[in-house]
Amino acid sequence: QVQLVESGGGLVQAGGSLRLSCAASGRTVSRHVIGWFRQTPGKEREFLAAIRWSGDGAGVADSVKGRFTISRDNAKRTVYLEMNGLKPEDTAVYYCAAARQSVSPLLLSARGYDYWGQGTQVTVSS
Repeated sequence: QVQLVESGGGLVQAGGSLRLSCAASGRTVSRHVIGWFRQTPGKEREFLAAIRWSGDGAGVADSVKGRFTISRDNAKRTVYLEMNGLKPEDTAVYYCAAARQSVSPLLLSARGYDYWGQGTQVTVSS
């Protein structure tokens, strides 16, 4: 079992920055890939980024590349999503998730993940 808790969401003006945190716990958490997604009402969850706990395995979706960065702190078992140059269209609920499998194409879909946090709201005002 893996538990995930997101934090760091809030209200920010367009052009601003936020750093989201995903605190992960559980006996097997180190064997999971951690991903970030976002969702707006009526739409499917959109993949943003994913990272492994070891090595250089990390990726960011083309839609946010250059603005969003994913990183980790192994000692704190925390994964971060740094978001810069925020736009009103970035407004959404942001989720972190954990995947037991590590097949890259499957990590791009919400269906590839087994555990989810409760989400944190990000609102970008124009």
